[in-house]
Amino acid sequence: MKQTAIPFHFLRGGTSRGPYFRREDLPQDRESLAQVLIAAMGSGHPLNIDGVGGGAAVTTKVAMLSRSERDDADIDYFFAQVSVEDRQVDFKPTCGNILSGVGPAAIEMGLIAPQGDTTRVRIHAVNTGAMVEAVVQTPGGTVTYDGDAQIDGVPGMAAPVLLNFMDVVGSSTGAFLPTGSLRDVIDGIEVTCMDVAMPVVIARADAFGLSGYESAADLDANRDFYARMEAIRQEAGKLMGMGDVSNSVTPKFALLASPRDGGTIAARYFMPRNCHPTMAVTGAQCIASCALTPGTVADGLAERPGEGPAVVEIEHPSGKIDVTVDFELSDGGFRLRSAGLLRTARLLARGEIFVPHAIWAGPA
Repeated sequence: MKQTAIPFHFLRGGTSRGPYFRREDLPQDRESLAQVLIAAMGSGHPLNIDGVGGGAAVTTKVAMLSRSERDDADIDYFFAQVSVEDRQVDFKPTCGNILSGVGPAAIEMGLIAPQGDTTRVRIHAVNTGAMVEAVVQTPGGTVTYDGDAQIDGVPGMAAPVLLNFMDVVGSSTGAFLPTGSLRDVIDGIEVTCMDVAMPVVIARADAFGLSGYESAADLDANRDFYARMEAIRQEAGKLMGMGDVSNSVTPKFALLASPRDGGTIAARYFMPRNCHPTMAVTGAQCIASCALTPGTVADGLAERPGEGPAVVEIEHPSGKIDVTVDFELSDGGFRLRSAGLLRTARLLARGEIFVPHAIWAGPA
C-alpha cells in the first residue's frame, strides 16, 4: 500500500494528548482534512487500532498550528476533535488542555523563537476566536519539560505552562447567557446555559438523582442518565442558537454538587458522550463562571467571593483544578475580565504519521 507521510509532533497537553501538525502540511479543504485525521487517529475502532488515537475522547484530539497573520497573535491554533468510533470530526470546539501544548509545540516546530528563560506565546484559537497567552519555560533557549508543577490526572511533575484566557465570553454563541436567562427548564430539569470559553449546559447532579461524586466509569455505565442528558443537551443547543447539535460535541454538559474535599464546587464534565476523566480547561472556565454568578443553578452549592480576582477550585473525578478568575459583580450581573490556569505539557514523540495514499496524495 502506497502511503503519504505527514510530519508531526506528539504531545501530552494537560490531561489530553494527540498529534500537533503544521497546518500547511495538511489538506486545506475540510472534507479531505477530516478524512486524513480519521485515518491518522484510527477512528472507527474502539481501540483506534489502525491509528495513533488512544481509544478515548481525550486521546483523539488534534492541534494544527501556523504563524498568525494577526497583529495581536503569534500562532493560530486550529483544533479538531476526532471521534473514537464513528469516523466523525468536529471542528467547532476548541480544547484548552491540548492548547497547553501549543506553545511548546510551536517552539519545537520553529514557528516562534524562544525569548529567554520564559517565552510568551500569544495564541489565537481559530475555532472560537479566543485569545490566550501561554508562558512556556525555555531556559537556555530550549523548551524544558522538567519541573515541579503537578496537575491532577497526570502522574509526576513537569514544567508549568501558564495560560491566560482573554475575550472568552460568548466565544461560540456571542453571549454570556445564550438563552437570555440565568436558568431554563428543559424536560423538567433546571439548567444554566452559559458560554465562557466553551458553551456548556449546566445542571445540578441531584436533579438527576445523582450525588455528583460518581466516578467517570460509573457515570458512563449509566446509559439511562446519558439518554436523558442528551435529549436536554440537544434542546438546549437549539435554545442557545446553535441549531441541531445532535452530531456536534458542543454544547458540552456538566453536573454540579457541593464540594466535599475542600474545593469551591464539585463537577462532572461530559464531552458530551463520555464523562471527562478529569476536567477540560475550557469547561473549567465556564463552570467557574457559573459558580461565581448569582442566580445560576450553582446557587447554594458554592461560597461566592464578593470580588475578584478569585481562585475557584473545581473538584473532578481525578482531583482538582484551580481557575483564577478576574471578575466583577454589579447590578448588571457577572462580568469576566480573564481566567488563568496552570497546566503542564510534554513532548512524547516526533516524526511522520502515514495515511493511505488513496485518502490523500500529499500537498500539491
